[in-house]
Amino acid sequence: MSLSSLLSLIPLPIASLLAIPMLSSWSTSLNLIFLSLAWTTLAATYSPLQLELFGPLALRLALYILPSLIFLVFDIGIPSLAVELKAQGTWGIATNQKGGKKKMRRVVLWSVCNVLGCVMLQAAIEFLVTDVLRLKSLLLIKGSRWGLNHLPNPWTMVKHALVGILSRNMLQYYIHANLLHSLGGGRLADWHASWHHSIQVPYSFVANYDHPVCHILHRWLPLYLPAVALRMHILTYLLLVAFFSLEETFVYSGYNVLPSTIMIRGMARRTDAHMLSEGNGNYGSIGVLDWCHGTTLGKDVMEDLKAEMEKHDVEEKTGRAIDGAGEAAGGLANKFRSKVRKGRGRR
Repeated sequence: MSLSSLLSLIPLPIASLLAIPMLSSWSTSLNLIFLSLAWTTLAATYSPLQLELFGPLALRLALYILPSLIFLVFDIGIPSLAVELKAQGTWGIATNQKGGKKKMRRVVLWSVCNVLGCVMLQAAIEFLVTDVLRLKSLLLIKGSRWGLNHLPNPWTMVKHALVGILSRNMLQYYIHANLLHSLGGGRLADWHASWHHSIQVPYSFVANYDHPVCHILHRWLPLYLPAVALRMHILTYLLLVAFFSLEETFVYSGYNVLPSTIMIRGMARRTDAHMLSEGNGNYGSIGVLDWCHGTTLGKDVMEDLKAEMEKHDVEEKTGRAIDGAGEAAGGLANKFRSKVRKGRGRR
């Protein structure tokens, strides 16, 4: 089995799942059958260890490392244009920051090492559990129904994904605030300050630039532990890996032109404030727990939501929708009453 062939197969079920809503000319049932067959073939061909190693590896390479590298090359190659897109202007260019190119190379190297190291750590745990201890895989990979490998129940997949997102954000916030930025954090807090916060203006590779122990605690465990606790299906876990890889790429990019106002732009702005203040607030990625605990720096997530609602006239549109629904219901009621009267007249 070649690495290239496995990397080409790993994203297939995910790509099929994401393609379902876009292929309007095909029925959902047909797409689900195709996805089920693709996953059945994949799960029957490769071992849990291979799937758990190369799945996250392919996604982290494609959705974090490669885009981060493209952003970095763009910043350095066309700085005059990149400066216009950076929230912090010229200081957003990695080579203009303290330490210059030498520091930038260190950040890139350690960021890549941390990402790949966590993928290898996960594979090592899977090897220990399945091949050495001869136990079931920690994630649901070779589950069977009537003897066949199958896709997760869609509702279970949605529930597990939501729990994974909420758990990950909660764990990240409390680990970040109470261990990496507190007097009680000891050596961990010192490592985080001297590594991650040696950079004041973020670019995408900074998201995973930290002491390896801090990186495992702050970036990897908050997603992996809930996945193991729920025994998520590997496809659910891979979708979350894909989602959070893109989140890190954009939120730490330093750009002020981003896809979303509420989520990505607000998260990026709060991340900038966290880095510029050297960790005085904004410990969560979304900002809800910062709002609850009063650790927000600058505009909080509720202000973002309010601004977005005003921008899109949400209240007015909701009112119009309710009025329209009321008028439609009234029209149907009138038609029903008219038919009833006609029926009585015939009698």
